[in-house]
Amino acid sequence: MAHPQKEPLRPLTPHEYAQLKQVSRAQSEPAAQVAHAKVLLAVAGGGRFTDAARTAGRRSGDAVAHLVARFNQTGLAALESGHGGGPAPAYGAPEQARILAEVRRTPDRERDGTATWSLTTLQRALRRAPDGLPRVSTYTIWCALHEAGVSWQRDRSWCETGAALRKRKHGTVTVHDPDATAKKA
Repeated sequence: MAHPQKEPLRPLTPHEYAQLKQVSRAQSEPAAQVAHAKVLLAVAGGGRFTDAARTAGRRSGDAVAHLVARFNQTGLAALESGHGGGPAPAYGAPEQARILAEVRRTPDRERDGTATWSLTTLQRALRRAPDGLPRVSTYTIWCALHEAGVSWQRDRSWCETGAALRKRKHGTVTVHDPDATAKKA
């Protein structure tokens, strides 16, 4: 005998229904989002949670109940998967902005002990700064730089991906590649 639903799906707005229908048919969306949309549409059509799970190729009706509860609270944002496990990210957007600000600063030879930034010298500078990050790792710094499109060059310098210095008759100019983000993916 089926258990009664503790938290049934709230009525969908026409916009939400159209979005769910579009995502459920999309081939370019992540598979988890497509499955979530199919589950929500099946539940909205009056199906039981276990039946809705089977239509999306899932087994657990409990997972459907959690998805429905999350959808009732957050709306279409429930389609996206959350943090996949492991420890919570320790550094958010403000900390990443602080790392990028430090990279863009020209190092002082006496204070920083270097003329060009490396991951280790960046780590040392960030840990020593009064507004810095006392426990930041070189891997965290590398991830923040990578996400911002900054890469390490052979000449021991950092360069923004998609930007290049070119010599022209009137001087040196920075040229930006409009397809840089598409090429990275």
